[in-house]
Amino acid sequence: MKPSNISVGKSLLSLTLSLIPLTSLTPPSLSAPPRNPDQTVDCDILVVGGGLAGAGTAYEGLLAGKTVCLTEITDWVGGQISSQGTSALDERSTQRQRLFFPRGYLELRERIKRKYKELNPGDCWVSESCFLPGDGNKILYSMLRDAAKRGKGNLKWFPSTVIKEIERNANGNMITGAIAIQHKPAKNAPPLNTFTLSQTIEDAYQYENSSRFDKTIIRFTPQNKPQENIPNWYVVEATETGEIIGLTDIPYRLGIDPRSHLEPSASSTTNDPYCPQGFTYTFAMEATKEPQTHQMPPFYPEYAPYYSYELPRLADFGLVFTYRRIWSPKDGEPTKFGGINFTGPAVGDISMQNWTWGNDYRPGTSRDNLIYSRDQLQATGQLSPGGWMGGLRTEALQKGEEKSIGYFYWLVAGTTDSQLGDGVKKTHPNYQYLSGFDSPMGTAHGLSKYPYMREGRRIIGRTYFGYEDGFTIWEIDMSRRDYSEDFYKKTLSPDMYRSLFIALAGRETISAIENKLPPEQIKRRTRSTIYPDSVGIGHYAIDFHPCMTKSPPETPGNTEREGERQGAGQAYPFQIPLRAMIPQKIDNMLVAGKSIATSHIAAAAYRVHSFEWSSGVAAGATAAFALEKGIVPYQLVDELPSSEPQLLELRQRLEKSGNPTAFPNTSIFNESWDAWR
Repeated sequence: MKPSNISVGKSLLSLTLSLIPLTSLTPPSLSAPPRNPDQTVDCDILVVGGGLAGAGTAYEGLLAGKTVCLTEITDWVGGQISSQGTSALDERSTQRQRLFFPRGYLELRERIKRKYKELNPGDCWVSESCFLPGDGNKILYSMLRDAAKRGKGNLKWFPSTVIKEIERNANGNMITGAIAIQHKPAKNAPPLNTFTLSQTIEDAYQYENSSRFDKTIIRFTPQNKPQENIPNWYVVEATETGEIIGLTDIPYRLGIDPRSHLEPSASSTTNDPYCPQGFTYTFAMEATKEPQTHQMPPFYPEYAPYYSYELPRLADFGLVFTYRRIWSPKDGEPTKFGGINFTGPAVGDISMQNWTWGNDYRPGTSRDNLIYSRDQLQATGQLSPGGWMGGLRTEALQKGEEKSIGYFYWLVAGTTDSQLGDGVKKTHPNYQYLSGFDSPMGTAHGLSKYPYMREGRRIIGRTYFGYEDGFTIWEIDMSRRDYSEDFYKKTLSPDMYRSLFIALAGRETISAIENKLPPEQIKRRTRSTIYPDSVGIGHYAIDFHPCMTKSPPETPGNTEREGERQGAGQAYPFQIPLRAMIPQKIDNMLVAGKSIATSHIAAAAYRVHSFEWSSGVAAGATAAFALEKGIVPYQLVDELPSSEPQLLELRQRLEKSGNPTAFPNTSIFNESWDAWR
């Protein structure tokens, strides 16, 4: 099954972006006051963000018979598997071997297999399923339409749509409406996806029409009449950056958390909102029979000092090309490099590129960070009425776009390697950059429609017993790390080190406290934290793409932020507690995806494809359940650790419908997790 009508960019010069001077903090032009909404749309559940978390929310909401409004800044549903171009499913081998995933995610995998007659049409080696992003969009949209039919729900899909304002009741604890802007090409303007996101994002958030876009202003409201103190709809935050969290100005974290006994591997003793994980504009390239002519982009010298294969065991072009190969019409020759077996590139192979020392953009200071902190949002006027412009630094988006285009040129024509020195990088002219509306990324410029985001704003949950500072999933709640290493003995204070092992003692905690055992005599648990309110599952390593030390990130000789990889490593299978999805201050809002209440280190594992879907399942099922019962989600968990009968009912519904809330044999008495790697 081969892709059709792929057009190839003749020259990277045609992709040159208009340069915008990088300033320390430039307020975007604020939008003019809105005219009256052009239309009002009613929903039971408003899902903001059409990535895998938003799609999972919509899927379960539709199966529950609800009217679901789904908005998305791009015109594709699927996020990671489509508009972000990372159509290579990140999965742990043991979870995959057991096919222990939510029902909708299993259906997605099965539909991919049905589409291509195999699960891995790209014959990639990063995953057992690599495929074309455009097909990811089509498959997932078809799934949602079918779910609506089966569940007798109603899907209202709003692509190319952003949320501009949130309306609340007098007390501020209920969202009563949302004002959105949907854009389409203006008369005689080029089609959508002609320009990059950095060139269009500010326009997308302005009410007035422009030379590029005609705008429709939409007001989303509840479908049913309000009842006193009982929500008549739910809003689910499922954006890639925690956009609605920033817009509503509820408590959240961004970037690094301070080192503590709960986050002992943190790289800083204080929080640093300017150092989240890097983001990536992916692109697709194709192996050709004949050598291609490649022209150097004018901005290439600026980024050339950054590019690298990173490690000697990865310093092979064929290995990097096939890592995320998303289409392979014929089998290449079996080969091996650095102990890794793979089939070499063959003519017609298409690869998606997503490489740390390649097209990752990893700013780490207040001068160049992508996701604005609260102080920066305040300074740019985005917290003022009507001032919201997406909460992102446009210049950082642009530089990420340039860096990605430059990385393609480095792959085919570069001869330097910033980390491995001279003589490593060779030229590879028999490859072409794929662009055009029928290309894998579906854009004229060839870059993904939206960058692949690894981390955004993360809510701070409400206070509960044992979580007086707000519910959070911390590093020690899932890491397999051996904290008896010298680093922790030398870095943590004696009190903090002891508190760490007390927190890791599991069912031996009381004994360790009463007997005043020293840390070296406390046996740590060999499992993740078990939550009585778990509504989903996930499993992945704590995987970092750290921010860089100096600004700008591409500064020659720059290094990753010191200590950021300390927390990286294996993790136990983990759970998604409902308390991590319930924000402070707003009662009819749930959070799905990467913006649940995790720490910086935990977020590095809570970010991959199946987790996003599972968190969306939890949000959709919880919203439908709360509407049915006439309750608000926090009432399901506010008496914990005491019994919560309705919480138990919700969890049982999830389990019976094929949506696991725990891995097999999850118990405080089960200390045998070695089989889950």
